[in-house]
Amino acid sequence: MDDEPLHEWAERRELRRPARGERRAAPLCDRPERGAHRGPDTPRGIQEWDGHQWTPAGVAEDQSAAAAVTGRDANARAERVPLPTFGKLPLAPEPWRPAQPFYRPGTSRQ
Repeated sequence: MDDEPLHEWAERRELRRPARGERRAAPLCDRPERGAHRGPDTPRGIQEWDGHQWTPAGVAEDQSAAAAVTGRDANARAERVPLPTFGKLPLAPEPWRPAQPFYRPGTSRQ
């Protein structure tokens, strides 16, 4: 099994973690895991990363107000996401072919 060295994993993890002071918006409703496009008129809680956890930092009236507050940080988060390297994808398996030739009944074998 190809195990990744711990220092490489730690470097990748640090790239994915938010920077101290980075902000994000979370909907203030009964289902906070919903996407930003769901309920754009609902109020949003602004959360700030303190280095260990997301802490409350304020409230925005709706999604557009929250985007104005967190827009710069959202772009920084998007740039940190690593894109997959397509050269490392496994090769496609060979298509299945029967070991013996298949003959349809009623046809002549040559």
